Amino acid sequence: MNRILDFLIVLPQHLLPQHWLSHVIFKLTRWKAGRLTHWLIKYFIYHYQIDMGSVLKPQLIEYANFNEFFTRSLRSDSRPLSATGVSSPVDAQISQIGQVQQGLLLQAKQHWFSLETLLAADQDLTKNFENALYCTLYLSPRDYHRIHMPLDGQLKRTVYVPGRLFSVNQRTSRMIPNLFSRNERLICWFQTPHGDMVLILVGALLVSGLETVWTGPLPRHSQIQVQDYFPETAPFLKRGAEMGRFNMGSTVILLLNSQQISWLSGYTTNQSVKMGQLLANVFNNG
Repeated sequence: MNRILDFLIVLPQHLLPQHWLSHVIFKLTRWKAGRLTHWLIKYFIYHYQIDMGSVLKPQLIEYANFNEFFTRSLRSDSRPLSATGVSSPVDAQISQIGQVQQGLLLQAKQHWFSLETLLAADQDLTKNFENALYCTLYLSPRDYHRIHMPLDGQLKRTVYVPGRLFSVNQRTSRMIPNLFSRNERLICWFQTPHGDMVLILVGALLVSGLETVWTGPLPRHSQIQVQDYFPETAPFLKRGAEMGRFNMGSTVILLLNSQQISWLSGYTTNQSVKMGQLLANVFNNG
């Protein structure tokens, strides 16, 4: 019965004009509607029980439109960075955590998807991360929506992949095969002191845009866009520094290719984490 209900709820997503709706949301969330904007923000805070005590700008009057509030910044002391190791890039719920097995990642119970398709068949990326650790992090509407660096890193390559915009919540993860390989996404490949790392920003239904700190808002394309960066000019970001943001909610997939890293014991699916919280230990082989 539950599966039938899931199917009926998810079915409209196959029929909706996903990109058109996201374009409308883009316009609406940037509409400066004065008191109406502030009333909507106030309702959103109440409905999702958002903690305004950690927000840099706690007064609603400080937000000219809804997107400014949704991508709000936090006080510098509200997300203490773990002293060492790999820190969580976002406030989120852990959807899955583990290691790539025979080229596959777990999407939901008994549902696997291909690393190669997730990485848009980029052979360099696929080879480098064939045995990687992975963590899928789901950002709900109530979460802080800026993305930060889990480790110091220098950008090596980005791959923009056009795609669908299915929702990425638990229900659609159970019902839509290869969900993260089908949705629009930006793959960011970094070199770190502890091996290569990838952060994948996955678009979703009503997500009105992805941004990085080195490009600003990303335009949508109909074809895959690959950008390589040379060491002399590539952006270098410190652990904990902001690297991007979602305009409305979505998912981040973290891939770590290193013999020097292991997930912290005790993390399970559906567990909430905060940006800066320790996710994995780093150790020396020697």
